[in-house]
Amino acid sequence: MFDKIAEIVRHYDEITDRMMSPDVVAHPNQLQALAKEQSDLEAMVNAYREHLRVTEEIVGTREMLADGLEPDMKELAEAELHDLEARREQLEDDLRRMLLPKDPMDEKNVIMEVRAGTGGDEAALFAGDLFRMYSRYAERQGWKVEILSSNPTGIGGFKEVICMIRGRGAYSKLKYEAGTHRVQRVPATESQGRIHTSAATVAVMPEVEEVDVQIHPDDLRIDTYRAGSAGGQHMQKNDTAVRITHLPTGIVAACQDERSQGQNKERAMQILRSLLYQKEKEEQAAKEHAARKLQVGSGDRSEKIRTYNFPQGRLTDHRINLTIYRLEDLLDGNIGEVVEALGQAEQAERLKGVE
Repeated sequence: MFDKIAEIVRHYDEITDRMMSPDVVAHPNQLQALAKEQSDLEAMVNAYREHLRVTEEIVGTREMLADGLEPDMKELAEAELHDLEARREQLEDDLRRMLLPKDPMDEKNVIMEVRAGTGGDEAALFAGDLFRMYSRYAERQGWKVEILSSNPTGIGGFKEVICMIRGRGAYSKLKYEAGTHRVQRVPATESQGRIHTSAATVAVMPEVEEVDVQIHPDDLRIDTYRAGSAGGQHMQKNDTAVRITHLPTGIVAACQDERSQGQNKERAMQILRSLLYQKEKEEQAAKEHAARKLQVGSGDRSEKIRTYNFPQGRLTDHRINLTIYRLEDLLDGNIGEVVEALGQAEQAERLKGVE
């Protein structure tokens, strides 16, 4: 680990030297790029240099203790040594985390898809509950939520709803929500008070630009239809809803909530790009994580990642064995504790590979 960091520190010093070069100073764009690279490395360099300083103090304190000290001075030196060793251990943990490669999509906006699964109307109501939970969480983060496409049931639920969540770091927080969510509760229509189990799936995709995913026009079939209808190609001149099928994969993206066909087509393409990117990412993750026990944020829809048990008032995330008995508060959007725990669990798993 320290060999890698020492090399990064050397590169940092080289950048500093280059930034003082007259040739670089004369080119603002090049100077700006170097300044950004230097800024990205600065925290690691400072932590490494602090680690060296603390290590030198540990060596010096141990030498003092070995030479023999008066009882009072010895007690002070031993306490200082204990603090220095704890500080060094913390710095080493920080450096390991800094060495972990960052997900380039972490700062992206999110396209989230919530779909009712098994359970009929109850599943659709649960999908609505999940959508509202994420919407309220997003509002508390200062993010904006915009519905791209929806199929409401009329009783407060959704057969499916696709939304855009705009905000810095939205994907880094919400990517662990992908998977199958299960609810256990007594439906309002249940006369005998029996608990039913229903499910909804959540897909979380970073907003993807054209440069991130290349789509050949010949691979697309574009259908237009009247919003709210079953769909059919060119039914009427004023059809505004758009459905785009990516022929090689069979992936379909549709949008009907905008006022014009052009806007719906743009939204549908936006969704399609993110779906294709997510598919590629999941295939790669399946290969990389086949031997891992923790499948955080894998997006595998067959995996029940979480249970919401209303009779017991609890939420249980099965991936990290986290149970919280504050279900109503969590469904009101206060899921920061869950999001943080999932992020820490994934980071801990990744740290196992950093020596």
